[in-house]
Amino acid sequence: MVDEQGKKVKTSDIPITNDGTYGDYKVFLPILEMHLVNLGISQAKQVLLIADGAEWIWIHIPTLLERLGCSTETYQLFDFYHVTEHLQKFAYAAFNDEKQRKYWFNKARKTLKKGNALNLIRQMDEFIISATGERCKIMVSQRDYLLAAYGEGRLNYAKILANKLPIGSGAIESLIRQVVNLRMKGNSKFWLKENAEIMLHLRCQWMAGSWNNFCDSILTSFINPKPVG
Repeated sequence: MVDEQGKKVKTSDIPITNDGTYGDYKVFLPILEMHLVNLGISQAKQVLLIADGAEWIWIHIPTLLERLGCSTETYQLFDFYHVTEHLQKFAYAAFNDEKQRKYWFNKARKTLKKGNALNLIRQMDEFIISATGERCKIMVSQRDYLLAAYGEGRLNYAKILANKLPIGSGAIESLIRQVVNLRMKGNSKFWLKENAEIMLHLRCQWMAGSWNNFCDSILTSFINPKPVG
């Protein structure tokens, strides 16, 4: 969560929420809904959904947000840094010279961030015209990715920045690295699926700084169990 100035809200009233699952999206969506309801998502002035191009996200999560009564100011955005990876692939296919490649890539990033995605796509078209073979296929593929994202209205970085909202999901990437990659993956590490699911949840609570509250909730559930359903 961020305040009106775009700064992360750091208060015990709005605790950090970390969670995850090794299940598919059908397992993940109820978990997400639970946390959104607990956070009071329907009271948010603005809601921003940032993700990569995974199709299931854009099929199911916007529908969930609408069902939960989110603000009319709900924005959808492709993670800026994920999109720039496609620009980098395009640059590698378009240029042999390293300096030209870096120059075009840096300029393309700035163009995209300023909200001029359509102009950038037109520039990419000009390079594609003279390309052939495998290079042409790569360039067309990266251009088409941006074109589809633009058509869906998910490249409005200038507007999001003007609203003092983030344009990347770096916090999520960092959490995955700390919770999963550094602790649960590695040589000679093997997990049963059910144990991995438990450990993932425990690691998320620890990284959120909510370990004590988490343990208290478990103890409370034993002392005063509530019926399900």
